[in-house]
Amino acid sequence: MLKEFKIEPLLKDKVPHKTKAMVAMSGGVDSSITAVLLHHLGYQVIGVTLQLYGSDGNVNARKGACCTGQDIYDAKRVAESTGFPHYILNYEEIFKKEVIEDFADTYMRGETPIPCVKCNQTVKFRDLLQVAKNLSADVLVTGHYVRRLEENGNMKLCKSIDRNKDQSYFLFTTTKEQLKLLRFPLGSFYKCDVRRLARHFGLQISEKPDSQDICFVSESYSKTIAKLAPQSIRKGKIVDVNGKVLGEHNGIVNFTVGQRKGLGVSHSEPLYVIKMSIENNEVTVGPINALKQRKVLIKDLNWLEQPSEGMEVTVKLRSSHAGSLATIYQTEEQNKACVILNDDYFGISPGQACVAYKDEQVIGGGWIYS
Repeated sequence: MLKEFKIEPLLKDKVPHKTKAMVAMSGGVDSSITAVLLHHLGYQVIGVTLQLYGSDGNVNARKGACCTGQDIYDAKRVAESTGFPHYILNYEEIFKKEVIEDFADTYMRGETPIPCVKCNQTVKFRDLLQVAKNLSADVLVTGHYVRRLEENGNMKLCKSIDRNKDQSYFLFTTTKEQLKLLRFPLGSFYKCDVRRLARHFGLQISEKPDSQDICFVSESYSKTIAKLAPQSIRKGKIVDVNGKVLGEHNGIVNFTVGQRKGLGVSHSEPLYVIKMSIENNEVTVGPINALKQRKVLIKDLNWLEQPSEGMEVTVKLRSSHAGSLATIYQTEEQNKACVILNDDYFGISPGQACVAYKDEQVIGGGWIYS
């Protein structure tokens, strides 16, 4: 069966049995089968699982979230049953600072965060790559559905062949330097085949559900933020686009741009959240046309391939966005850019990522701030 699951050699100049591959294992089927497959192909596999929260007895995670106590146990069991070493690293303090607190702070700025990107950017890549180097590993391997292609010494980050599982949007902050050591074997597989392979190896987690949504959110986003930052729950005004007061809110952290349900005001036509004002503690609502936008400003840029001035690309403005044709322009401000969409887009939200693609390739992107 393994003949069906061919992967590119992790290193072109080193045979598998001499290649030390550190695999980030979350306890799910994807990272588990990545480690098991590499082990069976002869690589020197080292499994590493991160303890991100819950060791202090404060179990805030949602049922079915990743990186919980059960996931750590599952990863350890896979490693033991397969026969490769496995380590558990406690990264709770780093995760709390870099991901959880950033999540709350971003909402308090009236923006909509993507903690999965922040987690990949900091804990999973920046810090795990250092662990890989400390263990003298040749590569860091993950179970992400994305492809790393190398042509004439140039490395490209590309979409997975399984479009339903593609995770390239969440990895746009990956740097050129990180790509040198990162490997993503599952980018060339479909999820149904990965589960089939897990059954072939007899893994007990072969049918384990995929983790959904944000791992550390146990109830609603607003309740989680209220626990992290009680000061964020302040009453304020809900106004229309002309400034007329329509009602009262219990904290702008309860809202996101484009939101329609749960506004707490009645009107003759459907209303949507247009923007939030931190200075005035106001939520502005209006008709859907008020969400229409073509100009997107982005900051904290990361380019795997520097776009030329006026270059036309396809951009994704949310993970679920199919993509829009756009043109990228430099601005006078350092590390910022202006993206002009070919067509109107409704509900561009500050705090989300604008990720640029050239065909299948991720060329980079930045964080939306206006």
